Amino acid sequence: MFEEPTLSSESHAGPRKRPPTLHHTPRAQGRAAIPNQVRGTSVPQGPPTPDGLDLFNRASKDAAEAALRACCASHRWALRIAAHRPYPDLEALLAAADEASYDLSAADLTEALAQEPSPGLHESAPQAAHMALGAAHALYESSFGHAFVICLDGFSPGERLDQVLSGIRLRMNNDWDEERSIAADELRRIARGRLAQLVANHPEPDISSAGHRVL
Repeated sequence: MFEEPTLSSESHAGPRKRPPTLHHTPRAQGRAAIPNQVRGTSVPQGPPTPDGLDLFNRASKDAAEAALRACCASHRWALRIAAHRPYPDLEALLAAADEASYDLSAADLTEALAQEPSPGLHESAPQAAHMALGAAHALYESSFGHAFVICLDGFSPGERLDQVLSGIRLRMNNDWDEERSIAADELRRIARGRLAQLVANHPEPDISSAGHRVL
């Protein structure tokens, strides 16, 4: 979790843990109080809470890199993005992330893919769905040596399982080099979405890059 005014992380690689989140001062419940008036002038308020991008820009090098690796597990990707801070806006940050993703070497991509979890189902899903998804993942991983990665941004929860299953069936026809290229682009899109969530003003962003992704 990020702590103001610095950034912290619960780490990404290795054990499946939830990625770092932004910490915000809770808002007062109920109706906001009307500022006290002193001779027609409101009482000055305290300084605004720094937003997520500000926290990211001001974070220590180690904390920023650890948080970035919760978005993409390539060490060099994280180093590059952290080294070019501060970013003036989210668009500049995402552009830097895209550029770093396009420049991943084969070794960088292998490192990142090795830490990607396979998208899974909520435990309450029917057993038949769990079995079908598990079999599809096993088939894919035995062919390509890494988890199936797919960006599901823009799809509703009810559409995601079909997208994963159909995506695996389609991509099983690829040769190894072609699939690596597709996986790299899907990973870039996933990392972009995670990074946007990382610096957004949401105490609990709906991402789970270091944990098991639930469809």
